[in-house]
Amino acid sequence: MVATQSQNSQILDNYKLMHHRVVLITGASRGIGAATAKLLGQHGAAVGVNYYGSEEAAQQVVEEISSDGGRALAVKADVRDPQQVDAMVQQVSEAFGAIDTLVINANAGFPMAPFVDYRWEDFEAKLVGELKGAFFPSKAVVPSMIEQKRGCIIAVSSGLSRYPGEGFSAHSTAKSGLDAFIKSLALELGPHGIRANVVAPGLTLTDATARLPQEHKEASAQMVPLKRNGLPEDVAGAILLLASQEARFISGAYLPVSGGVQML
Repeated sequence: MVATQSQNSQILDNYKLMHHRVVLITGASRGIGAATAKLLGQHGAAVGVNYYGSEEAAQQVVEEISSDGGRALAVKADVRDPQQVDAMVQQVSEAFGAIDTLVINANAGFPMAPFVDYRWEDFEAKLVGELKGAFFPSKAVVPSMIEQKRGCIIAVSSGLSRYPGEGFSAHSTAKSGLDAFIKSLALELGPHGIRANVVAPGLTLTDATARLPQEHKEASAQMVPLKRNGLPEDVAGAILLLASQEARFISGAYLPVSGGVQML
C-alpha cells in the first residue's frame, strides 16, 4: 500500500519535536537566538522572533523559517519594558495561539573591565537589564501557561555564572542572578506543569564574541575537551532538547554547553 502525500506529511510531523508548539525567543535576530528560532521552526514550532534594533536580521530569520515550510513572526520589543513585552506576547498569541515555550536569550550589553575600574552605573545596568529581560517576558507568558497546565521556560545563561573570568564581574553576577531566578520559577511553577531550565554556553562564536582576539579564541578552544569553540547551533540543539516533550521530567537544571569545559 502506497502512502498518500498527506500520510507522508503526517509521518514527518510525528518526527518533529516541536509540532503544535508556540515559541517566543527573545533576542532572536542573530547568534544563538537566531539559530534556535530556525531549529525549533524546523521541528514544527511556530516562532515569535523578538528583536530590538535588528529588524532586517529578524526578518531574514523569519524568511528562512518560512521558506522551510515553518511559521514565524518578527516582533519588536525592548524586553526591559513591560508594556512592550505585553504587546509582543499579545501579537504572537494572536498570530499562533497561546505561547507554551519561552526562550530567554536577549543579552544586556556590558563593558569588559577589571573590577577596580568598573563604574557602578555600568554594573547596575547589566544586572538590572539582564533580570528585567527575564522577569517581564516570564511574567507575560506564565498566566496562559498556568491556564494550559503546561509550559517551558529556558534561559540562556553562561558558564561564567559559575566560573568567573577576569573583566566579567558584571556579566558573571548578572547570569548568576538569572540562574537563581530560573530555579525559583522551576520550584514555584512546577505544580502547574511548567518546567524551567538554564543552558550555559561556553565561548560561542557569535557577534557578541567577535571582539575577542583570535588568539584568545584559539587558546580557549585548546582548553575544551572537544578542541573547538562553540557554535550557535550547538546551543540551539541543547535548547531543543530541553524544550521537547522528551525532556518532560527535567526542571531546575543547569546544562553546560561547553564541549566538556564544565563537568558537573
